[in-house]
Amino acid sequence: QVQLVESGGGLVQAGGSLRLSCAASGRTFSSYGMGWFRQAPGKEREFVAAVNWSGGSKYYADSVKGRCTISRDGAKNTVYLLMNSLSPEDTAVYYCAAGWSGNYYHIAGQYNYWGQGTQVTVSS
Repeated sequence: QVQLVESGGGLVQAGGSLRLSCAASGRTFSSYGMGWFRQAPGKEREFVAAVNWSGGSKYYADSVKGRCTISRDGAKNTVYLLMNSLSPEDTAVYYCAAGWSGNYYHIAGQYNYWGQGTQVTVSS
């Protein structure tokens, strides 16, 4: 089992930045591909970013490419999502997830473990 706890969400003005953190505990963190998804009210959960087990490969949704950076710190068992140039369209609950493999980092069903989510609200 892997337990994931997100933090770092909050209220920010448009154009601002936030760094989300996801602390993992349980089984070996370094063996899992990690990802971030988000879900806005009335919308389906969507892929935001993913990083493979080594941190050497990173993937981003087109909607956040160039504005977001995903990273992982094995020593701290933590994955981060730095988000810049935020807009109201980024308002959502952001979820950390673990467990993807192969090329399916963008599919929520490929992840085995999920955090409880952290709210990000961007005001205009």
